[in-house]
Amino acid sequence: MELNLRPIGVIRSPYKTPSECPRQGRLSDEVSVVEVFPEFEEGLKDIETCTHLIILYWLDRARKNVLTAIPPHDGREHGVFATRSPHRPNPIGFAVVELLERRGRELVVKWLDAVDGTLVLDIKPYSSAIDCVENAKVGWFEEVNRK
Repeated sequence: MELNLRPIGVIRSPYKTPSECPRQGRLSDEVSVVEVFPEFEEGLKDIETCTHLIILYWLDRARKNVLTAIPPHDGREHGVFATRSPHRPNPIGFAVVELLERRGRELVVKWLDAVDGTLVLDIKPYSSAIDCVENAKVGWFEEVNRK
């Protein structure tokens, strides 16, 4: 089976290397710009009515042969699908961002934890009524935070 993905844009961020990125985007108020390529500009119609967006992006510098990860705040090994490690078979980044402004094909956002030049795969509106699951838990994470 073959998948063909086409990037729809590129991220312009203050982070030049993965080590400069925050562990989670919500931990930083740095501003980034999602630049949508001209052929996809029509897809931005009405996006300025959204306060928050989901950005999906390709973590091109991540290792793709990893099935376990040790989160920095835990120190124990977990399956990669139980973590948010960037190193995974399909290194797709996911961030919920606050849309600060639309400038034509550019979306000015905060809470994005991607390296400058990262390719954007998709943009979706975030809805707290649809996307928020109250009382959702990651068991091992909850256990670490109780210590």
